[in-house]
Amino acid sequence: MAASNQGIDTSHFKRVLQARHAALRTAVHAALVRSDEEHYAQIAGQVHDAEDESLADLLVDVNLADITREIHELRDVDAALRRIVMGTYGICVGCKEAIARARLEAYPTAKRCLACQNEEERRRAAAPRSERVRRRRNPGRSTCRA
Repeated sequence: MAASNQGIDTSHFKRVLQARHAALRTAVHAALVRSDEEHYAQIAGQVHDAEDESLADLLVDVNLADITREIHELRDVDAALRRIVMGTYGICVGCKEAIARARLEAYPTAKRCLACQNEEERRRAAAPRSERVRRRRNPGRSTCRA
């Protein structure tokens, strides 16, 4: 039997998610501006030894990883806000049961209950490397089976 989100105060979670959305947009914008100002790529081209080049490469990679992580989280927040509008927020995409409020408080973008999330993580860990790479490239595609 499918659960409903009737017991969830979606207005509370909507405010939490909107605040996180704004913070992430600000962080991504600041990181992009900082990246443009720091010109790590130019630093890498001007270094004179392998150690300096490695440090410059590391700085570029760390900055890009931060931006990528924040963009992925921004997409998760957008998806959670869409679920609120559709009336499916707080309902597990796997088993269609209610997600525990404590889980939503800790992780407001959760789209799976803890049991289905654990199963999804076991499935991903067991998947061949090529399948894990494909999933990272298509993060919106759910593989949770109820």
